[in-house]
Amino acid sequence: MIRRKIDSRIRVLIENGIHLGHRSLLIVIGEKAREQVAILHHLLSKATVRARPSVLWCYKKELGFSSHRKKRMKLIMKKLRAGKASINEENQFELFISSTEIRYCYYSETHKILGNTYGMCVLQDFEAMTPNLLARTIETVEGGGLVVILLHSLHSIRQLHAMTMDVHSRYRTEAHQDVVARFNERLVVFSRFRSVQQYEHNLFLLSLASCKTCLLLDDELNVLPLSSAVSAIDPASAEAKQKVASNATELKQLIESMSDAPTVGKLLKQCKTLDQAKVILKLFDVISENNLKHTVSLTAARGRGKSAALGLAAAGAIGFGYSNIFVTSPGPENLKTFFQFVCKGFDALQFEEHIDYEVVQSVNPEFNKAVVRINVTRGQRQTIQYIHPTDAIKLGQAELVIIDEAAAIPLLHVKQLLGPYLVFISSTVNGYEGTGRSLSLKLLQELREQSSKLTAVSKSSSNISAENFKFQTVGGRTLSELTLSESIRYKPGDDVELWLNQLLCLDVTTVPKVSGGGCPPPEHCDLYYVNRDTLFCFHKASELFLQRMMSIYVAAHYKNSPNDLQMMSDAPAHHLFVLLGPFVQNSNNIPEILCVVQVCLEGDLSKASVHSSLTSGKRPSGDLIPWTLVQQFQDEDFPSLCGARIVRIATHPDYQRMGYGLRAVQLLQRYYEGKFPALDDPTTSAIDIVPIEFNMSSHSNEKKRGLLDEHVSQRKKLPPLLSRLYERSAERLDWIGVSYGLTETLQRFWARSQFFPVYIRQIANELTGEYSCIMLKTLNTDQPWLIAYWTDFRRRFISLLSNPFSHFPAPLALGILAKPNLQMLNAQAAAETTPLDRKELAVYFTNHDLKRIEMYSRNLIDHHLIVDLVPSIGKLYFLGKLNINLNAVEVAILLAFGLQLKNVADLGKELKLQSAQVLALFNRIIIKSIQCMNEICETAVECEFGIEKQPNLQIASLQRSLDEELNEYAEEEKEKADRQHSIQLSESELKMYRIEAIEQSMLEDVEQRTVTTGKRKLFKKKKSSKKRLRKQNVQV
Repeated sequence: MIRRKIDSRIRVLIENGIHLGHRSLLIVIGEKAREQVAILHHLLSKATVRARPSVLWCYKKELGFSSHRKKRMKLIMKKLRAGKASINEENQFELFISSTEIRYCYYSETHKILGNTYGMCVLQDFEAMTPNLLARTIETVEGGGLVVILLHSLHSIRQLHAMTMDVHSRYRTEAHQDVVARFNERLVVFSRFRSVQQYEHNLFLLSLASCKTCLLLDDELNVLPLSSAVSAIDPASAEAKQKVASNATELKQLIESMSDAPTVGKLLKQCKTLDQAKVILKLFDVISENNLKHTVSLTAARGRGKSAALGLAAAGAIGFGYSNIFVTSPGPENLKTFFQFVCKGFDALQFEEHIDYEVVQSVNPEFNKAVVRINVTRGQRQTIQYIHPTDAIKLGQAELVIIDEAAAIPLLHVKQLLGPYLVFISSTVNGYEGTGRSLSLKLLQELREQSSKLTAVSKSSSNISAENFKFQTVGGRTLSELTLSESIRYKPGDDVELWLNQLLCLDVTTVPKVSGGGCPPPEHCDLYYVNRDTLFCFHKASELFLQRMMSIYVAAHYKNSPNDLQMMSDAPAHHLFVLLGPFVQNSNNIPEILCVVQVCLEGDLSKASVHSSLTSGKRPSGDLIPWTLVQQFQDEDFPSLCGARIVRIATHPDYQRMGYGLRAVQLLQRYYEGKFPALDDPTTSAIDIVPIEFNMSSHSNEKKRGLLDEHVSQRKKLPPLLSRLYERSAERLDWIGVSYGLTETLQRFWARSQFFPVYIRQIANELTGEYSCIMLKTLNTDQPWLIAYWTDFRRRFISLLSNPFSHFPAPLALGILAKPNLQMLNAQAAAETTPLDRKELAVYFTNHDLKRIEMYSRNLIDHHLIVDLVPSIGKLYFLGKLNINLNAVEVAILLAFGLQLKNVADLGKELKLQSAQVLALFNRIIIKSIQCMNEICETAVECEFGIEKQPNLQIASLQRSLDEELNEYAEEEKEKADRQHSIQLSESELKMYRIEAIEQSMLEDVEQRTVTTGKRKLFKKKKSSKKRLRKQNVQV
């Protein structure tokens, strides 16, 4: 065996990592790369003063050698004693495998290593790696350890760009087969180049400074010239070592200062970092206050010791006398670290297991014997109990509730867990498991907004930084916010962590604030197409643009994983759009992103593949909407249509609820409708950026010399990052759809964009608690299949409202059942809906049923006697067969009573009405319903006996007002009175009133009396009978 001297830079790099507590990344390329792991582990063991570092070895399926350590070691030692073997290159690897503690793990089982710590991590089978696996495995390496990536049979870095990854098979669909490995190129670039450091003469120059703790090696441990920036690695300076030691000294001083405290001092000795110790002190301050109306929020990145801090705090709460402590998480398996540190805290407090406390494990086989309860019997009976996130009703006697990994629990359940007790909430704000921005942006923001109702704002009297610990009174409760920044496994400033965060966009939790200038009107904003080749080329401008896009994704969606980034970069069917406001094209500033839209093209499937899938019952990957609907409706023609599914639409937090999302959807629809014709000579409106390109030197014929001579050059031209819609030809599509977690807000948004629901999953998502909903919209109005799907879906949804969807709020269910607004769809739906006749009515109601409904409408019986008939009434109404007019509240009551089978009390709380009001409105619904049914019955009787129905008299509308008619009538009466008066004054007409008989009699009587008396009298009064006077009056 020929001995060779190993490059000193490798040794210095490993020693620096041990002194500074940082990890080192080594990429070994070649067919014999596996044998070099033993040498690297030997260097690591010599540099450290502790025991031999443990190794985590991850692989896809085949390890390539036997992993039975005892048998291998026994065989080697036997050969060495017999003199039949010597320590050479071959059995040196055998000796390493046999004498080292190695944990072998499949990539598919890496979730089992969470929480473990190793000194070295070896990753082979690069084609099986995903961003999630990369982050999950590297996270387990402690400070001073090594991360070794093995690349076999790789003769050029360019081969990584064309390498077929296993995950690419999931990205391919029948219509989109070509995958571009943009993420691999980004990985290689990130391994060697950090950022643009300098600009010279207005030219973009990429810095050749590589990652300080990353080396590229061949299978003979030669440092490749691709990493020429690390040509000289100097040992760590004394100042850097002193800084690391100062943190440890400060932690030691803090522990010594609290040694007099009986409980806190003992528990602080279990802390690994100064940051963790300070957080535990703050938690103990809250616990000692014994304020049961206090909420503490603990947020941090992955691996900061949140669960450990909560476990020690729970042990301290037991020491302070708390009796009922409840802890919840997405599952009891997630509380392994929590209960582990609770037991460590008990050991520090000198509690003895089986005497002072008892650990209870779950008997449920799904929980894998996870710890669910700890019973403490020292002094008094105390309990630390696990509960499911949905069991908030069991917290009646709780004194302290701990919610671990709250970001993975539906927000509604987290709100229900808050109550009149002390609450600790922890959440991961960034990491490979997904971000908890939903918790911080929604729940905590809501609590902060509620604080405006109260004026009391106080701070702790202890030495607590205002940045890390804020007290705010929130709705009668005190809100405290804590953060953890220092990692447990490695020291601050780890270059591998920084590289990984930049590569996977894990540190984009802060959305950049919008620059001044106000909010542009949505109608002035335009949608732009994003070129992914340019976006992932690792130029400074494109990298900043990508970081902004991912920050909006993180802020707007519940969970984001690094795998989403790879899908966004490599999936051939995915496309990216951004909504931008007006901006100056020649400006050097990157425009503000208002909205990001990710679209996936689906459909265009052959009938043969559809038929094969239906007969075999297997569903290929991709094409979510076509495969889901073909199973639901058994329509083999729909998958042949081409469509676009909106995967994500995320709006900047400062611009939400301003119409920008609706504007983006409208422009996207117009784009795919062909209303933006592509120009022959498009003008670039984007930032011209220059990415990195790898060129392989061709002057050497040896494959190994190809790696040594390969160099980096810049590509001169690249497509613009952003293109206007008329600068790119749109694909011809038949429909546009969306699949999302059903909420009332999102349902209203998509309904406002005239999308129609066609499918709702009957099982809620385990993570979010939401039901997946698919909504579609046709791009050609002459296609009738959408209304047929919607009609069939409506019928199914009405039947399912009584069981799986019975807990839906009434406004949400009404929004789903709302009729389409398009006239064409309404006309077709009306034509397909047959009116209700007597025969069909008899299927739902007998004559006795109609009699009961009639009696209730007259308030002669109680509503309980017709509860069994209300579902039929509701089904007929929502199917459009019962022609009655109801207002919005009445429709909600009919849906809740008839379809969801809710009781009066629950419905009153939901609609914020009294029970009497609900029953009064329900009675009005029944009155209108029985009137419609009676008309149907009367019409059937008339048709049976041949009775013609009398036409309904219609009252014509008045042409004139009442005042005009009264004035006209008064004028007519006045004219009539004037005419009569003129007739009475004429002499000819007055003769009829002369009384001739009376005048003659009076004259004769006067003459007679005058002769007798001799006196002259003109008149003499003479009596007359009443009868005569009555006759005279009649003559008059």
